[in-house]
Amino acid sequence: MKKTEWENPPKHRIQVVFEKQPTKKIESSTPALVDAFHQPLRSCMEKLEGLIGLSSIKTFVHEIYAWLEIAKRRREAGLMAEQQVLHMVFTGNPGTGKTTVARLLAELLKEMGVLSKGHLVEVERADLVGEYIGHTAQKTREHIKRALGGVLFLDEAYSLARGGEKDFGKEAIDTMVKSMEDYKDQFVLILAGYEEEMNRFLRANPGLPSRFPIHLHFPDFQIQELLQIADMMVGEREYRFSIAAKERLSHHLQQAMEADCVSFGNARYVRNMVEQAVRHQAVRLLAKRSVTREDLMTLRAEDFVLEESTGKSNSMMWYNQGTEKQIWNEWLS
Repeated sequence: MKKTEWENPPKHRIQVVFEKQPTKKIESSTPALVDAFHQPLRSCMEKLEGLIGLSSIKTFVHEIYAWLEIAKRRREAGLMAEQQVLHMVFTGNPGTGKTTVARLLAELLKEMGVLSKGHLVEVERADLVGEYIGHTAQKTREHIKRALGGVLFLDEAYSLARGGEKDFGKEAIDTMVKSMEDYKDQFVLILAGYEEEMNRFLRANPGLPSRFPIHLHFPDFQIQELLQIADMMVGEREYRFSIAAKERLSHHLQQAMEADCVSFGNARYVRNMVEQAVRHQAVRLLAKRSVTREDLMTLRAEDFVLEESTGKSNSMMWYNQGTEKQIWNEWLS
């Protein structure tokens, strides 16, 4: 992550920035927090531990819990405790867990009494920007009011600044900034998007960086992590991979990551591939006179219809122009 001027906040704020690998010192100190006394953290961490990867994010959850808990104890002891500013910026490519973590954080903050409801309201540019002067402010305020007591999660936040000074997106930004003051401590705003775009967005809006003291980067998953995610997904659906299917999936993921490393969909891409394979398996089995329990559970290599030369798959089609379509036509004839 490139160093920028907004990474040096005023002394009265706390800046939390995580890179791909957390420091060993932080990792070694966090497990002691999870005991019977810290039930809100335990509940949240159990859900987080069910997610593949995200080691630095899990470390952050320990830290944010410790920060809030110790501040509460300082106040109870009559000591000064800084007011926690919890608005955040999440950066990373699609499918890296940003929305999932935002939802878990909302639950944790509710359990700790920071938020009254702990729900998540997801919005994007189209939900906030109106068609005429004043319409954008109205729409933005409506979504903020829905988020009171919880978290407002704005994906691709940088898109609000793409149209220049005359674009209605600027009105949405101004409305959100004002609402952060009007409804102070009543909701948490999380801005999310690609890393470089979010960096430019924050630099272009001098009033924003100081309002978002917590910055989390969500790294892309590694191949083995993606395969673990695939195993988890098929297991939840009561399927399993054949050895050849797992090998083909691994090879394809490697190609896809190398061919399109910027917009590669990570876990979302894997989910689409698994769902595609399940549909193709259904078409394949429909052509058979009888099937066994093993047949019904096993995803085979041919169920993954891939374009190996481009590193992409036609994951949005019910069936492709290959084996599955041929089997379907033969069954109908």
